[in-house]
Formats: sequence, C-alpha cells, structure tokens
Amino acid sequence: MICRTLGHTGEKVSAIGVGGWHLGLAHVDEDLAIRIVRSALDRGINFLDNCWDYNEGASEVRMGKALRDGYREKAFVMTKIDGRSKKEATKQLDESLERLQVDCIDLVQHHEILRFEDPHRIFHPDGANAALVEARAAGKLRYIGFTGHKDPRVHLYMLEVAQQNGFKFDTVQMPLNLMDAHYRSFSKEVVPQLVKLNIGILGMKSMANGILLKSNTVTPIECLHYALNLPTSVVITGIDSMEILDQAFEAIRTFHSLSPEELDELLAKTSTAASTGRFEPFKTTSIFDGTAVHPEWLGEEPPEVRQLVPA
Repeated sequence: MICRTLGHTGEKVSAIGVGGWHLGLAHVDEDLAIRIVRSALDRGINFLDNCWDYNEGASEVRMGKALRDGYREKAFVMTKIDGRSKKEATKQLDESLERLQVDCIDLVQHHEILRFEDPHRIFHPDGANAALVEARAAGKLRYIGFTGHKDPRVHLYMLEVAQQNGFKFDTVQMPLNLMDAHYRSFSKEVVPQLVKLNIGILGMKSMANGILLKSNTVTPIECLHYALNLPTSVVITGIDSMEILDQAFEAIRTFHSLSPEELDELLAKTSTAASTGRFEPFKTTSIFDGTAVHPEWLGEEPPEVRQLVPA
C-alpha cells in the first residue's frame, strides 16, 4: 500500500480509503461488511470513510463492529455530519461516536457543502463548527474538514469564509475523476488552492458508483490511477465485495505517476462524454443530495435570522 501525508496534519494515511456508504447497502450483509473492513486493514489500507446519515446509521454500526478486537488501532477513522447548527451537529457527532464504538474519531467533516449559505450557517457563533471545535478540545475528534460534490466555487467560498473566521481546515473532500477534469472541475479550481494551503485532499467518486463506467470510455483501474495521480492524500472508493477490494489493491500495485502523454490520452477518452456533466449527476441534479431530501438534518436556522423572516 502506498502511504501519503494528510496535509499539514502530518498523519500517514493509505492512498486508497474504504468508502462507508457501500458497507450498509442491502446486498452487503453485515458479515461481508465486517470482512471487507478487516481485510482492508490487514492488507494495509488504514483510511475508513463514513457518514452519520449513510444507510440510516447502518454503515457506522457495521464499521463499529469491524473495529472491535484490536482493529481500531489499525484505522484512521473519518465520518461526516450534516448538522449546520451547533445543537444538531453535537447530536449527530455523539450518535456517530456511539455507533462507531469509539471514544475519539480521527477526522470529522461537515457533509454536503452544496449551497453558498452553508458556510455562513456552519461558522455562525452557534453553528456546527463551534460544536466540532468544542468536541476537538474535549478529545472526541482530532481533525476537522468538509465535503461537497456540487460546484468547485462553493468549495472555494467555504475556504474563504473559514479564513474570514480565522479557521483552517485539515481536509477537504470532493469528486476527483476523469469526467471532473472537463466539467466544473474541482481538480482545476480547488486542488491547487488546497496544495497551496497544505490541506489534505480527499478524492471521492472516482467512478461515481459505476456511473462513469457507463460512458464506456475508461476502465475502473484507469479511473483509480487518474485520481491517484492527482495530489490526493486519499482516494476513497466504494467497496461492496472482496473482488472490488482486490481491484483497489491491483490499482495500487500497478500505479505509477502518469506521464503527460498518458494523462492526455486518458483525458482525450473522456472529453466528449464529460462535456455536459451527464455522467456526474451529483453536480447537475439533486439526486445525490441527501440534505435536500432531509432538510431537517441541517437543524434550525439561527434565531435572529428566523425573526427577520415574515411568518
């Protein structure tokens, strides 16, 4: 396994991470989910992704069971919370700690930063980041980041609002794939800024749960190689079988830094298919937006704002 440094934290993390969403899917029983996590850890992957809302908590519960019997010591555990208010973020974090059966989560990220109002809610004095900073001081978590899949401009604005509030994130997660390179590109707009700030870069949706592969332009290994070739600390990939776990390790075994010619060849394969965002529906539709379907996960708006709005 290739290990990389997680930005300015100095933590050593595996270049491939296990995505948590797949661990709770209906066709993945609990025994298989536990086997995937433990096999990944035994073979050198240490970065585990998850989220408070994945599969109504089942993904965290299964990961928590997999982390028993000494496996917690092998893992760098990340999860995400949706709450924008301090109250809701605190509640979700405590639920994640209980499900994961840990006293401290290595990295907690603000999930689905999709809207330009999200940074303002999170950095409100009674917002979610205040909850995470307090939890960090209490030893419930170690590092703080954010994620999103909609538009690179929202990511850049989140970084701007954080700076205005005197805060620097430890990590940022975003779609990094062969389609993204051509359309509303996180790799072109956000990654250079993160490199400049020495913030850990977490790539996701390298295949977009197989949607990219339906373009019939590239293979799974090519998708993973492209994401690994970027200045990512970790490329998080969904794993729902032992065969897909083997595929991730094969991508690592066969990876080498891509030459300009190799990179141009891969990008040429996907340029036409990527031009309209068709194979990145997380950017162009609301299908992937869990907080759009469940706005209650975000918590209440600040009271002084609600008082301004006519009933």
